[in-house]
Amino acid sequence: MMQREFTGRHAAILFVSAFAVIIGVNLVLAVQAVKTFPGLEVRNSYVASQEFDVRRSAQMSLGWSVRADARDGRVFLSVTDKDGGPVELAQLDATLGRATHVWDDIQPEFVFDGSAYVAPVELGKGNWNIRMVARAANGTEFTQRVILHVRK
Repeated sequence: MMQREFTGRHAAILFVSAFAVIIGVNLVLAVQAVKTFPGLEVRNSYVASQEFDVRRSAQMSLGWSVRADARDGRVFLSVTDKDGGPVELAQLDATLGRATHVWDDIQPEFVFDGSAYVAPVELGKGNWNIRMVARAANGTEFTQRVILHVRK
């Protein structure tokens, strides 16, 4: 049997092929990252940073705690005051979605049942986020990302 000689041409083909695979994988990952980016958070980060402390202080003065739970095909969002009592919000906008992408994002219709906000939603197992923007009776805006772990 005749042995083939490993030439410079073979080395060049091997070298170019290896880098083509690396560059190809990087391009695919970069395209996927850009496609799943949810978008712009703020128009002007400098202006947002100047207002941050004021908004945070107003939000902290409410003394609210937020907790999320999912069971029996429903999502429960509990907002409690300093004394542990339920808070009825003047307004609630919430987006429920996976922590890693926006494909599964939904805006459930939360209804206050006297102790918590409840929405009928069937969730798959894993980590979910509720990105909520609420308004207190006095007009103070309350913004929070609530982590929800679903175990089935």
